[in-house]
Amino acid sequence: MGHSRRDFIMMAGAATGALAGSRVRADEDKRPVLGLIFPPAKRGVPEEGLEMYGSQIRFVTTGLGLKTMTPDGYDAVIDKIGPAASELAGEGAQAVVLMGTSLSFYKGAAFNDMLTRTIKEASGLPAVTMSTGIIEGLRAVGAHRIAAATAYNDEVNGRLRAFLEESGFEVVRVQGLGLEKVEDVDGVTQPQLIDFGVKVFEAAEGADSILVSCGGLRTLEILAPLEERCKVPAVSSMPHALWAGARLLGLSGRAPGFGSLLSRG
Repeated sequence: MGHSRRDFIMMAGAATGALAGSRVRADEDKRPVLGLIFPPAKRGVPEEGLEMYGSQIRFVTTGLGLKTMTPDGYDAVIDKIGPAASELAGEGAQAVVLMGTSLSFYKGAAFNDMLTRTIKEASGLPAVTMSTGIIEGLRAVGAHRIAAATAYNDEVNGRLRAFLEESGFEVVRVQGLGLEKVEDVDGVTQPQLIDFGVKVFEAAEGADSILVSCGGLRTLEILAPLEERCKVPAVSSMPHALWAGARLLGLSGRAPGFGSLLSRG
């Protein structure tokens, strides 16, 4: 499990290219369509989405051009979210997910709700943000006292703490990798992330759950190992945003083998 997200993106690109010339099966045409708005400008269908729901959901994507995971970086792309949602509706999406956890939590819970309304109004479709996805995931596993391991700097971590507390959770500890450039997230390997998550959890006395926050981190395969090592439920950005999106389409969201919540749907 020594792969970084950059490795997975390269492998997924090769697989996509191999399939591009193949004939689309009739059953694929019938799959519901989930639209994903990504912070980076060029981000294709997420590898986690294909692994979790590739046989059940067809994905369409667009990007905002985010450069840095900082408040100034987020401010620069917020006005692009409505047009991006409208674009996805035009491509056949039946529900929309705003990816990028910090992009939606950085100004608090009311702002996250406003972004959701903006997407719904621009697209005419059901919508959810990645931040709402992690909140729904944490509530579904019965979390109360959270240890949060993130990719962020201290300022963004403080905003995550405030958002989680607004949402009714006690944040025992939040610690980040200090990353700001979007592309730097791709280099974090899964063993590094598991060890970091365990370190943060062990320093959070009395935590009953662990959150790994940042949609750019490849976290699907680390959920079960984290739960095994920490003995508490684990929730993370990309998988649980996709779970929330699948549920908007009327699916269970179940993806067995990837942690306790996804295994039960």
